[in-house]
Amino acid sequence: MITQAGAGRCDRPAIRPSWSHSRNLRGRPRVAARTPSAIADRVVREKSLYTTGPKPDAKADPRDSAPSRLQRLRLLGPAFVAAIAYVDPGNVATNVTAGATYGYLLVWVIVAANLMACLVQYLSAKLGLVTGQSLPEALRDRMPRVGRLAYWAQAELVAVATDLAEVLGGAIALHLLFDLPLPVGGLVTGLVSMGLLALQSRRGQQPFEQVIIALLAVITVGFCAGLFVAPPSAPGAANGLIPRFDGTDSVLLAAGMLGATVMPHAIYLHSALARDRHGGQEGQQRRKLLSATKYDVGMAMLVAGAVNLAMLLLAATALRGNETDGSLEGAHAAVGAHLGGGIALLFAVGLLASGFASTAVGCYAGAVIMGGLLRRRISLVIRRTITMIPALVMLAAGADPTHALVISQVVLSFGIPFALIPLVVLTSRRSVMGCYANRTPVVVAATLVVVVIITLNLVLIYLTMAAAT
Repeated sequence: MITQAGAGRCDRPAIRPSWSHSRNLRGRPRVAARTPSAIADRVVREKSLYTTGPKPDAKADPRDSAPSRLQRLRLLGPAFVAAIAYVDPGNVATNVTAGATYGYLLVWVIVAANLMACLVQYLSAKLGLVTGQSLPEALRDRMPRVGRLAYWAQAELVAVATDLAEVLGGAIALHLLFDLPLPVGGLVTGLVSMGLLALQSRRGQQPFEQVIIALLAVITVGFCAGLFVAPPSAPGAANGLIPRFDGTDSVLLAAGMLGATVMPHAIYLHSALARDRHGGQEGQQRRKLLSATKYDVGMAMLVAGAVNLAMLLLAATALRGNETDGSLEGAHAAVGAHLGGGIALLFAVGLLASGFASTAVGCYAGAVIMGGLLRRRISLVIRRTITMIPALVMLAAGADPTHALVISQVVLSFGIPFALIPLVVLTSRRSVMGCYANRTPVVVAATLVVVVIITLNLVLIYLTMAAAT
């Protein structure tokens, strides 16, 4: 578990009793009158000086700062919305391809990526909860105007690339389920996500969270059902936990899996979700919320990690050696051929839920980025209309959806350092976080995560460009 430096000292009162009178030889303050009323007044006055926070020398009762299980359940939600980014259509394509091509070899990549994502998302939520600002807002206050505009441009490009992949995923799922043309499927996906965003605008954050969590449950069932038909090999899966590669192609695929897991827009969004849901609290309440946030992030990342792992294990068990051509259509066809039409149907439904939820969350993240960096807000519905145009144009032009997904992952790789580095730097500064700043072990772990993720994404960009030439 991640702890905050000096959490017990965060909320000590700034006011200290000062005596305007002299002290006796024993260091005790003299009182002008020792009448019962004077002594009572002094006691009340002394107590009032400490009512702004917990007593500095008192040992905090863990039961006062740790929320109950019921309280934790009520506080869950923001991390589950962010977790949708970890089970979007890009993850489906890379995980199924990894399992079908290399079996259990890259199980360790999913486990490592999920652990990294857990740390990153907690830091994002902590920033929003402690400072009352989203990551884009915190950056806005520390950047000149030209820098803000340039930063916003790259962040918006990442958001559009994310949206492209997710609309494509929804369109492909509708084509698989109802044989809809891809442009029509893309339009339907955009309209459904528009409805989800309208729900958030009119009813608030919590109803939106509840719908997204329900879609996450559908995704989980859709992608995990096949494991009951074709259980994986326990020794094979355990052997896959040993980090290793099998040639350049496996390195490229591993980098793609990591790039599809740690998403820049999820980092921006989670800080805003935590701020809107829990921000503005102080003292014991803030510590309770930070404790609950650890469980929120842990449970959400556990679900997302389990779904990603299920995809790879399913492919490794039932599809090993079968050509899926790296496409979502190929993965669906292989699942249907080897596990039956029922499992293929659940797979397509899970993919559809992934497309609907992830494109709504991605558009929401874009609004957070613009509002935070530029102080400009437009209706989420209008924004949804604008951002789905590139995907619809690409689908109408007959572009290869698989190639478009690959390009979107490369664009996402460019944006990851711009989100990760500022996040680690800001959450490690006491001038920003106070006594909740990252302790040295967390700084070291977060720095290592940043180096690994950026390095693998640079490898992904290089290998992708080399393959194209």
